[in-house]
Amino acid sequence: MEGSEGELYGRLNYTVQLRFRQKEPPDCALGIGKDAGGVEVHATYPPEEFWTCFGYPLSIFFIVVNEFCERFSYYGMRALLILYFKNFIGWDDNLSTAIYHTFVALCYLTPILGALIADSWLGKFKTIVSLSIVYTIGQAVISVSSIADLTAQDQDGKSVNISVHVALSMIGLALIALGTGGIKPCVSAFGGDQFEEGQEQQRNRFFSIFYLAINAGSLLSTIITPILRVQTCGIHSQQACYPLAFGVPAALMAVSLIVFVIGSGMYKKYKPQGNIMAKVVKCIGFAIKNRFRHRSKKFPKREHWLDWAKEKYDDRLITQIKMVTKVMFLYIPLPMFWALFDQQGSRWTLQATAMSGKIGIIEIQPDQMQTVNAILIVIMVPIVDGVVYPLIAKCGLNFSSLKKMTVGMFLASMAFVVAAIVQVEIDKTLPVFPQGHEIQLQVLNIGNNDISISFSGESAIFSPLTKKSEFRTFNIDTLPNISIVSQGSQGTPVIHTFEPSHRYTLLVWDSKSYRVVKDGLNKKPEKGENGIRFVNTFNNNITVVMDGKVYNNISSNNASEYQFFPSGVKNINISSSAIPSNCTQLSSSSLEFGSAYTYIIRRQSDGCPKTEEVEDIAPNTVNMALQIPQYFLLTCGEVVFSVTGLEFSYSQAPSNMKSVLQAGWLLTVAVGNIIVLIVAGAGQFSEQWAEYILFAALLLAVCIIFAIMARFYTYVNPAEIEAQFDEEEEEAEEKKKNFEKNDQFGVKEPTSQTQM
Repeated sequence: MEGSEGELYGRLNYTVQLRFRQKEPPDCALGIGKDAGGVEVHATYPPEEFWTCFGYPLSIFFIVVNEFCERFSYYGMRALLILYFKNFIGWDDNLSTAIYHTFVALCYLTPILGALIADSWLGKFKTIVSLSIVYTIGQAVISVSSIADLTAQDQDGKSVNISVHVALSMIGLALIALGTGGIKPCVSAFGGDQFEEGQEQQRNRFFSIFYLAINAGSLLSTIITPILRVQTCGIHSQQACYPLAFGVPAALMAVSLIVFVIGSGMYKKYKPQGNIMAKVVKCIGFAIKNRFRHRSKKFPKREHWLDWAKEKYDDRLITQIKMVTKVMFLYIPLPMFWALFDQQGSRWTLQATAMSGKIGIIEIQPDQMQTVNAILIVIMVPIVDGVVYPLIAKCGLNFSSLKKMTVGMFLASMAFVVAAIVQVEIDKTLPVFPQGHEIQLQVLNIGNNDISISFSGESAIFSPLTKKSEFRTFNIDTLPNISIVSQGSQGTPVIHTFEPSHRYTLLVWDSKSYRVVKDGLNKKPEKGENGIRFVNTFNNNITVVMDGKVYNNISSNNASEYQFFPSGVKNINISSSAIPSNCTQLSSSSLEFGSAYTYIIRRQSDGCPKTEEVEDIAPNTVNMALQIPQYFLLTCGEVVFSVTGLEFSYSQAPSNMKSVLQAGWLLTVAVGNIIVLIVAGAGQFSEQWAEYILFAALLLAVCIIFAIMARFYTYVNPAEIEAQFDEEEEEAEEKKKNFEKNDQFGVKEPTSQTQM
C-alpha cells in the first residue's frame, strides 16, 4: 500500500489485534473475517477488502445516503410537475394529468431495462453510476426549461416561444424516467450484495433502513420544494421560482452520485452474468415447446414443467429459473395493493379538497396531506422493526415474509373502508349542484332598496344586505315565469336562455334593470382553494387585483369570472377613474377551504369603494384530521408489505437474477396504476364512497387468494442450492483432472472378470 493509506491500514491492524487480546470486540474494522474455529481474526493483506461497523458493511452507509438524496431529488421534482405544466407551460388539467401519469408509468417500466443492463452488461455498480449521470443531466435540463427568461416574454410575463420550454421539459423527463427507473432495481439489490452469508438479520434490517431513507427523502422534499416554488425570481419579470424549486432536486441528485462514487473502494462488486434474461426466456420457450411435442401419454411425466428443458439446458439454470418463476407467480396478486396505495396522490388528495385543513393552530393544504404517509413511515419502520417483530418472535409465532405481506394487504383494504366512511361524512356537508335538466338560480340585489321577484306568481323579497346566497333549483323543461315585481306596473319579465346543469345568478338593481350571469361553478373548488368573483356597482369599469391575480375591466352592474385562491386573508386593490387614489386598498375576510364568495363593490358616501361578501358555497367543515386513521392503516400496511417484499424478493432470487426480480417487483407498481385507470374509468360511480368500497373488496379478495398461494410456497436458500451445484462441478472437474492424469501416465483401470 502507498503513503497514508498503508499507515492507516497498519494502525487499524494493530488496534484490532490489541482489542482482541483485551477481549473487546471492535466496533469498526477493516478486513474482519473468521477462522475455521469461528474466531474473528484480521485477514492478511491483500485481503478481499470490506469494511464493517457494528456488524454491518460500512459500504451500506454510502448506499443509504445515495438513496436518500436520489429520493429527495425525485419526489421534490415530481411534487411540482402538475403545477409546472398547468401554470408555467399553460396546459389544461386533462393534458397535464395525462403527461404526469405517463411520466410516472415510464419510471416504473424502465426498471426492466436497468435490470437487463446490470445483469447482462455493466454490472450493478457501473449501471448505477452511468444512469445516475443520465438522471442528473435530466434534472438539470428540466430546471433550465423552467427559466422564463430563457425565451422572449410578452407583457404578461409569458414565454412567446413556449415550445422551447416544452421540448426541454420532455427531454428532461425522459432522461429522469430512464435514470430513476434504471437504477431502482439495482440500488437495493446492490445493497443486499454487501452482506456476507450468515448476515441475514443485518440484511433484513438494512432493507428497513433503506426504506426509511426513501421516505425521509420524500418527506423533506415534499415540504421544501413547494416552499421554494412560491418564492419569486426572474430577470425581466418576477414569477414563481420554478428554476430554484427544480434546481435543488438537481443538486441533490448530483450529491447522490458523488456520495455513491466516493464509496467505490468499499463495495463488493459482482461481475455481470451475461444476458441472463435472454437465457431465461429461451429456456422457458424450449421447455414449453418440448412439452408440447411430447404431449402423448407414452412419454412419462416430469416432476416440473421446466424439466422438459433438460435436453438442452443445464440443471443449474433450470433450478434458478424455477426459483424465479415461483416468486414471479406470487407477484401476480401484488398490483392490487399498489392500486390502492398510489391513490394517496389522486383520490385521497381530492377527498382532502372537500375538507378543512385547520388542525389546531396548523393549517394544511390538501396536497400536503400526503406527507402524513412519509412522517408515519419514519416513525413506524423503527417501531415495527425494533419492537413489534421481536415481540412476535418472543411469542413463538412464525411471522414469515409472506404472512407479513398478507397482513399488509389486509390493512390497506381496511384503510379504504375507513376512507369510505370519511367520504360519507363529507357527502353530508357538500352543496347540491344541478344535475341533468336542472338549473339553479340565485338572486343578488345589488341596488339600494328591497326588490320583489315573482316565480310563477310566488313572490319573494330580496334585500341588498344578503350575506348568504340561496340557490333555487328548477327543471329547465318546466321553468317558471320569472319577473321583477314593481308597484303600479305589471313587472319586468326575466328573459334568458338557460343551459341545463348550470348555476346562474340574477343581478337586479331596480325594478326594471337586471342581468343574468352564468356562474361557472358546478362543483366545489379543487385543491381546497376558494373561488372569488367581484360584482361592480359603479357606473365606470373597474379593475381588481387580488393577491396578484387580475380581474380586468369589470363593466358596470356586471360580475367577473371566478378566480381561485388558497386560504388566508388576501389584499384587494381596486382601480378606476371614478375611485380616489387614496382609498383603493382593501382586504378580504380570512378565506378557509373549498368556499366560493361574491364580493359586491359599492360606492360609499366619500366616493371610496367598499366590499360586501356573499357566500356562494360554504367552506368545508369536515376536518382533514379525519384522514389520519386511513393514512395510519395504509402506512402500517406499507411497512409490513413493501419493506418485506423488497427483502423477500432479494432473499429468494438466485445471485445472477436479483436485479431482474427487483425489476419485476417494481413492475407490479406500474400494473397497479393501470388497474386504477381501468376500474375508475369503467366504474363511473355516482358516489365516491362506493368506489372506495369496491377497491377495498377487491384487495380483500386478492388478500385471501395471496394467503392461499403463500401457504403452498416453500422458502429456499438460493446460496445453498448454488453452493451444491458448485461442489458438484468441482467434484466433476477433479474427477476429470484425475482421469486425464491417469491417462497421461498410462494407468488403466483393472480388468474385471466379466470383461475377461
